[in-house]
Amino acid sequence: MKDEKLVEIIQAHRGEQGALLNLLLEVQDKYNYLPKEVLKQISEEMDIPFSRLFSIATFFKSFSLTPRGKHSVHVCMGTACQVWGGQRLVDKVGEELKIKPGETTEDLNFTLETINCPGTCGLAPVVVLDKEVHGKVSQKKLMKLIKETEK
Repeated sequence: MKDEKLVEIIQAHRGEQGALLNLLLEVQDKYNYLPKEVLKQISEEMDIPFSRLFSIATFFKSFSLTPRGKHSVHVCMGTACQVWGGQRLVDKVGEELKIKPGETTEDLNFTLETINCPGTCGLAPVVVLDKEVHGKVSQKKLMKLIKETEK
């Protein structure tokens, strides 16, 4: 049985130049990752080889083929953030949530990622929590932000 919302997304992008990336981004927003079955359906509906979709989905870091958490924790590991404690933040989150960078908690609540530089070096160390930038983050402040996000 086909997902009607997915069919709507596909129809909205059919015939659009450069639509594939936008389509995949919209699908990922819906599912929070790109399920294999969904990629197969897109392949069939749009007459695009599955291998092409798979190569795009694995090439761009913003796509995920595994379920991701409802909330994302991105810790900057750029030079300034490393100097000011970025690795300690990664270690603390990993210890508290029992995950490593690139992993998602069992309850699918959080995904931990490292990033190279969000361009806010003066605020080091920086954490991007659900697309919101937080600067001068301590371990204590980060855990408080995560606990507030869980509510």
